[in-house]
Amino acid sequence: MPRILVIDDDPAISELVSINLEMAGYEVNQAADGIKGQALALQIQPDLIMLDLMLPKVDGFTVCQRLRRDERTADIPVLMLTALGQTQDKVDGFNAGADDYLTKPFELEEMLARVRALLRRTDRIPQAAKHAEILNYGPLTLVPERFEAIWFEETVKLTHLEFELLHCLLQRHGQTVSPSEILKEVWGYDPDDDIETIRVHIRHLRTKLEPDPRHPRYIKTVYGAGYCLELPTADQSTAEADSEAS
Repeated sequence: MPRILVIDDDPAISELVSINLEMAGYEVNQAADGIKGQALALQIQPDLIMLDLMLPKVDGFTVCQRLRRDERTADIPVLMLTALGQTQDKVDGFNAGADDYLTKPFELEEMLARVRALLRRTDRIPQAAKHAEILNYGPLTLVPERFEAIWFEETVKLTHLEFELLHCLLQRHGQTVSPSEILKEVWGYDPDDDIETIRVHIRHLRTKLEPDPRHPRYIKTVYGAGYCLELPTADQSTAEADSEAS
């Protein structure tokens, strides 16, 4: 039974969320402030954390950042619950390490759908090697078991979302992938049309993979259409690696 930690200082919302999660078959623990929430996350190692942003003692952004920096909780998916619905708030949440973002008030069915999608995602990726999927091309090899990429022979640690996004683009390398296609495949449901969610994670990937993230060579933006992963062949990537090393 998946265990979910709900960190929210509003007892009415926390109880409503917890009851509905338990009715859906999940085991639920609760914390009412950031310090207790972080401590409980370390103690019980939940399968998913639902984190409010406006918390007493330590805010949700800080809690999320601390969880991401600790190897014991770094890979636990985080769904942020908040009344802050502006685009910049979402960007800040994703930059802090959140996997998804749900704005209050929300429908309980939507909440459960996002919980299922996040749990499915973290279970699904390690199984990728068992399917006839592309896991390497040119200088890029994906390692599903560790959520890593081998990039020009260097190991790059990725978050679950970064791994899924890169995996999605790799399946169609050389082709433009639309935002709606990415959202459906990577996030596992049909969210709103706010593509800032994708932009944030594309920027994170470029920071890790591009020599100059401001002028990307490999993860291209096709304006008005989506994103394209353009990878050199094995021979080309060897030449590029030699060129960068010299």
